[in-house]
Amino acid sequence: MLGFLGLLLLIWIAFIVIGALIKGLFWLIIIGIVLFVATAIYGWGKREALKR
Repeated sequence: MLGFLGLLLLIWIAFIVIGALIKGLFWLIIIGIVLFVATAIYGWGKREALKR
């Protein structure tokens, strides 16, 4: 499960980079940032739950 979340984080980073490189795709940067943060928070919560 955590491996899948890591893959998702890499995909969101790719969205951010592609949006930054291609002029006019500012919306892709925003979507990538929002999804990255949401996935990171979810993964952090899952990791804390597995420790217990």
